Amino acid sequence: MSTHTEPPMTETHRPIIGVFDSGFGGLTVLRALLSTIHGAHFLYIGDTARLPYGAKSRATVSRYAVESARLLESRGAQLLVIACNTATALALDDIRAAVSVPVVGVIEPGAQATAAAIRSLLPTPYSLLPEVLILATAATVQSHAYHAACAALGLNATEKACPLLVPLVEEGWTNHPVTREVIRIYLREAFAECTPRGVLLGCTHYPLIHSAIEHEVRALDSHAVVVDSAQATADAVSRTLASLPIAAQLTSTPSTFECLATDSVEKFQRLGSHFLNQPIPSVTLLDLGG
Repeated sequence: MSTHTEPPMTETHRPIIGVFDSGFGGLTVLRALLSTIHGAHFLYIGDTARLPYGAKSRATVSRYAVESARLLESRGAQLLVIACNTATALALDDIRAAVSVPVVGVIEPGAQATAAAIRSLLPTPYSLLPEVLILATAATVQSHAYHAACAALGLNATEKACPLLVPLVEEGWTNHPVTREVIRIYLREAFAECTPRGVLLGCTHYPLIHSAIEHEVRALDSHAVVVDSAQATADAVSRTLASLPIAAQLTSTPSTFECLATDSVEKFQRLGSHFLNQPIPSVTLLDLGG
């Protein structure tokens, strides 16, 4: 196992895309990006020394996120992906104001993908506002960012906080009976309040339990489409990239990546490989201060 305290030289012959999260969850977005976009180099920062962001104020989250965004830009990133629901909900405007490159968050792409998926299945005309269930962390639910994004697209959103799912995923219990039972309980509670046409996974940890969530949705006799916000974000990044001059530098070769973490590089390398679904050869230790 290898770690670094000095940043490696980032490849410059490929378009560089910066990806930021408070920890490990954003690696599911990176995984989707690597399978969706070829010929790029991804630079990922996990601010593991200062997580969880959900317990911090908007001002603090903004300060941390802007600091990482500026660092990614200074390392050559030509496009930024905020692969963190809390940072997207609380600091996206501040991040965009602080850097000179395009920025894509995770919330709007997830809402747009859900709206498109639901409407593709609805009879025409459909007079009622389609219902969507948002499964997310408590901090993301309290921000109501998904509710606002869905309302702007003509969706009636019900937000459900699922605080037990993140620690279960990080424990590696993605196929465990306890995790399935927890999902079942959360869904039963939510379905008692709404009859959704779509279920949006509004946390970057949840793609690892996508199949388990979909199974329990079907067990409730629901045909609701289950949307992965990580893949929706990767698709949005691909569309944004196609509109930029750097798209001409893309090749058909597989994309590459490097990871930086602000603490616990050994844990990041071990746990992150599970989220990324491939080994992480090395992790650079990054000191962002307090």
